[in-house]
Amino acid sequence: MTLAVVTEAAAMTALAEGWRREGHTVGLVATMGALHRGHAALIERARGECERVVLSIYVNPRQFGPGEDLSRYPRSLQADLALAREAGVDVAFTPDDKEVYPEGFSTTVQPGPLADVLCGAVRPGHFAGVATVVARLFGLTRPTRAYFGRKDYQQCVIVRRVAADLGLGVEIVVCPTVREADGLALSSRNAYLSPADRARARAVPEALKAGAARYRDGETDAAPALAAMRAVLESGADRIDYVAAVDPDALAPVARLADGTVLLVAAHVGGARLIDNIALPVPPDFFA
Repeated sequence: MTLAVVTEAAAMTALAEGWRREGHTVGLVATMGALHRGHAALIERARGECERVVLSIYVNPRQFGPGEDLSRYPRSLQADLALAREAGVDVAFTPDDKEVYPEGFSTTVQPGPLADVLCGAVRPGHFAGVATVVARLFGLTRPTRAYFGRKDYQQCVIVRRVAADLGLGVEIVVCPTVREADGLALSSRNAYLSPADRARARAVPEALKAGAARYRDGETDAAPALAAMRAVLESGADRIDYVAAVDPDALAPVARLADGTVLLVAAHVGGARLIDNIALPVPPDFFA
């Protein structure tokens, strides 16, 4: 399948508008590149549900705070384009900063209280950067549906809220987390892990298993489940940002576990900040 590579915002929008006029559904997979099997799964889902698929590759500076990893974020454009071609993407949209944020661009999308908790509490301004670039990409690519991975659960909740609140006319499709054989969620930032750190990073999914096991065994008090999660996470992490049990929509902490409750963790291992989550109850194979 022929892959078109588009770098100019106006050209991307003209192409997408042409598809929409012809009655085609358009699927967007928005990424920062350094693609892996998790991204491939998003593309596969989009390919199965939409007549045209756009993959955006753009490392968005507005979602990185001072001292974060913008300069060293992994970039592998040629490998990414090869994956996109193999996966059946129609257009790879690879703009530079001037195309996404042209001269005079002055708008910031503030997502509200959903952005102030969890990752937002330790990365101030991060989700304003995410919401702004996502809204901009929606405008440029005119998608019918946009596909996001569940690993970034808070991001998914916020993007869905922004799309609904602003009436953007985009269906947000959240796809399952793709994991390595040992349970670690696939992430572009896993490239930062040394072999020794990679082994310690298993504590992230294992912490979720510990909390889920408490619920499976009949525990509904969140406190002991969170304590069990933290104990496992401390065995591998250098620093813990949070261990949480929250309402799936409001992201508010809960005192009692129930079906639908989301368990989340964020921790630093070596040079990587890792996040992960699961919703209760988890399937039996998660404990394998």
